[in-house]
Amino acid sequence: PLYQPKYHLLTAPLSMKNHSVLLAVTLLGSTNAFVSPQARSTSTTALDATIAVFGASGLTAQECVYQGLKEGDKIVGLTRNPSKVVIPKGSGGADADKSLSDPNLTMIGGDVTNPADVAKVFENDIDGVIVALGGKTSDVGDSMLTDGTKNIMAAMKENNVKRMAVVTSIGAGDSKDQAPFAFKMLMMTVMKKIFTDKNNQEAAVKASGLEYCIVRPGGLTVEPPTGVINVIEGEAGSIPRADVAQFCLEAVKDADFPYVGKTPCISSVGGTSWVKDRSGAARGEMPK
Repeated sequence: PLYQPKYHLLTAPLSMKNHSVLLAVTLLGSTNAFVSPQARSTSTTALDATIAVFGASGLTAQECVYQGLKEGDKIVGLTRNPSKVVIPKGSGGADADKSLSDPNLTMIGGDVTNPADVAKVFENDIDGVIVALGGKTSDVGDSMLTDGTKNIMAAMKENNVKRMAVVTSIGAGDSKDQAPFAFKMLMMTVMKKIFTDKNNQEAAVKASGLEYCIVRPGGLTVEPPTGVINVIEGEAGSIPRADVAQFCLEAVKDADFPYVGKTPCISSVGGTSWVKDRSGAARGEMPK
């Protein structure tokens, strides 16, 4: 394999006393949706791939765009607001919030619920897809995540694109018990519509027949990347969006990614974890 990541599976619950409010603010203010990895080949994708990012102006999606470009990938993004695609706070350092432009970046203005707009992305030779949609249901509608993801998956099948990563949230699907009690209450009240859409979205992805990874992060922050990504079975802690983006990029680029067809909950709190192999050997370089 081109990448040799290592993962640490945590089965003990992690304390979430300080993360319930963080999770609520994150999801109500900017709901980052499902992401699934896809690949044109059943063997391996290129080290430098062409990756489609849907919801490209969102905070997590911006990290996917920026980090992908830094790794030498070509990025094709779709967003309703191309002018809002900027260098992210987490990975961008002193350049954060500056306009993001790159010869390998193609940004398309459009709506993911419009199949014609989605089709424009696949006029490019796409290797993998990251779905990181977001927005309040009052602004984007009650079923944008599900409807948009179905459009993306239909276009993937038409263009023989197999691998996708979809970002949802802790608490979605069968991960309800991994959310803290206070957050569960919000899921059943003020966030009920969001989670109904997320649950329907996840169900559609699972039934798609594609090579998917549904990524369920804990409380999202805009801190710099830690390089610590725990795949957990207990309650989730927080995680920088920059780390979520790295996980998603690996999910679509690594042919042997261990969480294809799975729904990992990820957190940066506690323990050691997933570490990308940045050695020359991992890049295919010959020893000098």
